[in-house]
Amino acid sequence: MRRSITRLFPGDLVEVKSPDEILTTLDANGTLDNLPFMPEMIEHCGKRFRVSRRVTKVCTSGAGSTMRSFRNDDVVFLEGLRCTGAEHDGCEKACMLFWREAWLRKVEDRTGAKEIPDGTERLEARLKTSLRPKVYFCQASELFRAADPLSRRERITKCLADIRAGNCTISQMVGRIATWLFWKIRKILLGPYGRGTQSQTPAETLSLQPGELVEVKPMGSIAKTLNKVAHNRGLWFSPDMRLLCGKQKTVERRIDKIIVDGTGEMRRLHNTVYLEGSMCGCAHVAFGGCSRCEFVYWREIWLRRAAGS
Repeated sequence: MRRSITRLFPGDLVEVKSPDEILTTLDANGTLDNLPFMPEMIEHCGKRFRVSRRVTKVCTSGAGSTMRSFRNDDVVFLEGLRCTGAEHDGCEKACMLFWREAWLRKVEDRTGAKEIPDGTERLEARLKTSLRPKVYFCQASELFRAADPLSRRERITKCLADIRAGNCTISQMVGRIATWLFWKIRKILLGPYGRGTQSQTPAETLSLQPGELVEVKPMGSIAKTLNKVAHNRGLWFSPDMRLLCGKQKTVERRIDKIIVDGTGEMRRLHNTVYLEGSMCGCAHVAFGGCSRCEFVYWREIWLRRAAGS
């Protein structure tokens, strides 16, 4: 397998290599250092994009939730590229796609990309999307194998790496750490934010559709739907979500199924939506935050249709 040694940084213009070039970097499982190149990524071959950030560290959700980092520090995000889930039974998680530097080439000119020789079928033949029935194979499912957990010391050094990589400024990182410290202390003293008293949390069906305008309920109303660890039917109401209480947002899409990090299990969700522009406030719960830019999941019981909509 061949590996690129080019270091990429936010703002760099890159071209996704041709299918045949990418094929030379992959092992028999269609991965490079355990990170899969997925069928949903093939459509971007030969096209040009800007690097949005280096992935110095990344949060994972589900069992074993923790902060991790890719071993060779050679992964970046490209602006606006998320997984469609089209080849993974319509998974609606919409993860940011991880790109190894070996799959990209840095370009200087801004003219259109060259015509790429077609090797799509050969590349597709190497890639897999499942391990067995109802267990999927993708970048999310393989995160625990492709990225290692960070020690306390490494979490500090990775914050410095975020600054050196141009992912954030010193003041932004200080703000993230201060936010994490506040919520860490608050949890120790007062317990989980928003915790309720329900032993069996309730559900509500609004059948919200993309484009509808909703209002996020007050925190007091939301707390009545939560258990003692601030979950509603397994879904956490995180501290950063309180910032939208009382505000109006547009429903971006419904979410009915997602692939779980580290397991490949397809999990079904009910009465749950994405709200436009509502992204994970990782700094509230993870030291220094991460760059994964996950969408926040909203139970319909936490929302109500906006007046007049």
